[in-house]
Amino acid sequence: MSASKRVAVVGVGTMGSQAAWRLAARGAEVVGYDRFAPGHDRSAGGGETRIFRSAHFEDSRYVPLLKHADALWQELQRETGRELRRLTGCMLMGPAEHQQMATVLQSVAEHGLDHEVLDAEALAKRFPQFRIEDGDAAILDRHAGFIRPELTIHSAARRAEQLGARIHRYTPVREVVPVGDGVEVRTDTGGERFDAAVVTVGPWVNDLLPDLPWEVDIRRLINAWYVPTTDAWSGEERPAFIRTAPTHCYGLPSPDGVSVKLGLSRALHRPAGDPNRLERTVEPGELDVFSELLGRYLPDLHPDPIRLSVYMEGYTESSRPLVGPLPGADNVVLLAGFSGHGFKLSPAMGDIAADLALEGASPRPVDFISTLDRAEA
Repeated sequence: MSASKRVAVVGVGTMGSQAAWRLAARGAEVVGYDRFAPGHDRSAGGGETRIFRSAHFEDSRYVPLLKHADALWQELQRETGRELRRLTGCMLMGPAEHQQMATVLQSVAEHGLDHEVLDAEALAKRFPQFRIEDGDAAILDRHAGFIRPELTIHSAARRAEQLGARIHRYTPVREVVPVGDGVEVRTDTGGERFDAAVVTVGPWVNDLLPDLPWEVDIRRLINAWYVPTTDAWSGEERPAFIRTAPTHCYGLPSPDGVSVKLGLSRALHRPAGDPNRLERTVEPGELDVFSELLGRYLPDLHPDPIRLSVYMEGYTESSRPLVGPLPGADNVVLLAGFSGHGFKLSPAMGDIAADLALEGASPRPVDFISTLDRAEA
């Protein structure tokens, strides 16, 4: 029976903690490995908050996966008794003719999502903290809000342990090797055999799997927190926000109401280099683009940040993640390259990884992100 399988989860972070939870919930014997400990801030899972949204800029095919994730977010909160996600809405803004705004409207129409389109007058009256320009559109995704990433990873991993999983903390994995009809996971202290392995090592994917046939570009991400200078950010409605163009950016009011977090898109991130030697110091010149965005779109935020943090994220060429078995190794399931928009999907991705590790297939619509027959180089 599939539930009796021994499954390794290599990397107990954003995706791995969820995979461990979903596998353990099905009765699998789960052993996790992490080079640090679940909930650490040295990879891609930090930053205090991440955006959850129902509407999607990139591809409307993500929406069914988001709906599945939505149900699992609620389930994980019930099981852990922790507020991991809060629905406050998300404002999506950008030139009306921009492709990403068109995709948002497509996803809203296809899936009947709860939303509201605001003109410039309505936006200025109801959300004076945002500025838009002539030709811009503004769409409020009502079933959206923020996620607490570090707490989520910690809570999912702890729930997996409560269900019987074991997690080896501060234990880097050096190799994942198919052996016969199983997999051997090798660390500095030896190897252990499993029926299957789920590999979710984030920015270390190229180190662990140097022969991966797809490129995962690891980038260095900066987040900056700014203090509001007016009470526009302290109203009852404090949605997260995303702007598509001319400079793609996103932001979230902090849960405590003290500041607003701002981040940028892939094109504005530098290569991370060696993920074990990430440069965490932010030079003043790196904040110029943040200052320009504040002056143009968010003038009610003080221009000097009160906090800066640096993280890493992995991107594929197509910006679609890699989900599925490794070529020639059906019992090694890979989750990688979530391109800065994966955290909201993480419970669904963990559940899909459990499907693949235990059953060899998933009923979820993942063909468009599957590693099977993937042409991307």
